[in-house]
Amino acid sequence: MILPIALTTAGAAALINAWLAWRVGRLRMSEKVPLGDGGNERVLGRMRAHANFAEFAPIVLILIALVEFARGTSFWLWAVAVIFLIGRVLHGLGMDGLPRGRIIGAAVTMTVTIGLGLYAAALPFWTAGTITQPIETVPVETVPMG
Repeated sequence: MILPIALTTAGAAALINAWLAWRVGRLRMSEKVPLGDGGNERVLGRMRAHANFAEFAPIVLILIALVEFARGTSFWLWAVAVIFLIGRVLHGLGMDGLPRGRIIGAAVTMTVTIGLGLYAAALPFWTAGTITQPIETVPVETVPMG
């Protein structure tokens, strides 16, 4: 089964992760900070933006994949995924000085995380006793022993 929302979101998240890491590395080189933040607040801000992404993206990606698997591909889930990714970019830029980017990005991330978490936690109870996707049967061939 292909989960297009989860796959697309994971791919985009990988690119955002690489972009955030690249920004840290580039600033470390220009500021001559080979390890850690070196007491440099700009380096620290970019490091935290990257770390914050690494803290939130995995659980959101897992939730998107599980919800898509359980309920199928839907427009609202596409919208949530896109909003999450935009929020993560805004947060990264906000940690580097974009006015309100950090606040908007953090608020979007928290809203998406809590919303998907609540939806995923409630989903088994809403669908109790029903099959949400048809079960495909695969014929099994018997192979003679001997």
